[in-house]
Amino acid sequence: MAGQKCPAYRDRRGFPTPLDGSGFVLKIKKLSVHYGPLAALQEISLEIRKGEVVTLLGPNGAGKTTLLLTLSGILKTTEGRIYFEEQDITNLNPHKIASIGVGHVPQGRHTFPTLSVIDNLMMGAYIHRKVKEKVKEDLEWNYQLFPILKEREHQRAGTLSGGEQQMLTIGRAIMGRPKLLLLDEPSMGLASYLKNEIFGKFKEMNQRGLTLFIVEQEILLSLGISERGYLLRNGRLIKEGSASALIESKDLKAFCFPLPSSLSEGED
Repeated sequence: MAGQKCPAYRDRRGFPTPLDGSGFVLKIKKLSVHYGPLAALQEISLEIRKGEVVTLLGPNGAGKTTLLLTLSGILKTTEGRIYFEEQDITNLNPHKIASIGVGHVPQGRHTFPTLSVIDNLMMGAYIHRKVKEKVKEDLEWNYQLFPILKEREHQRAGTLSGGEQQMLTIGRAIMGRPKLLLLDEPSMGLASYLKNEIFGKFKEMNQRGLTLFIVEQEILLSLGISERGYLLRNGRLIKEGSASALIESKDLKAFCFPLPSSLSEGED
């Protein structure tokens, strides 16, 4: 599959390959978010280039999910700005943000359990539902990416295994034709072999042009497909760098738990 042509992504969007010097798909400038008097995020600034895979790391409660919810419009900012392809999307409603190309796979498996697999996928295509050729093209590519969804297309989503439900939530998100896909703990609750399979699909999706921003506790798995990463602690970014530099970072070893055994030794 990796060598097949995929008109649904690179040919359609004309995305550049990673790190080719083109512009940024996402810019966040001094973003702060509060829950009442509590500061959940404080002056967050980061950038993601078109075609990159970027990982956001940090301990539980650091604010990672809050950041993704804010980027997709579900939470509102207190201060700061968010730019998507140079358009200011700060505090736009979620439907508008999705319509311009920001997809979101939330933490947990959020399917419509009484609907079939195909109906769940069609829910993701709602924005483009009137352009039947686009929907057909995206569905075919979805089935190439996750063949089990084709096999189960008339099965109710609630009867799928956990791994199949996660594939379905990812597949539903890409039916919306995102340019940037936000992924919140996509490996949570999955067996090791399924985690590796899912991240292999992310790599394939990226190779076909999709930009990915991943929140993930599986540090090595996520950094293994990423160009760069950021480390979040107590609502503040404390470190950024290449994936290889972060793997060796003392900050990562100190603040991300539990740590893989391969990160338990060594210095910066």
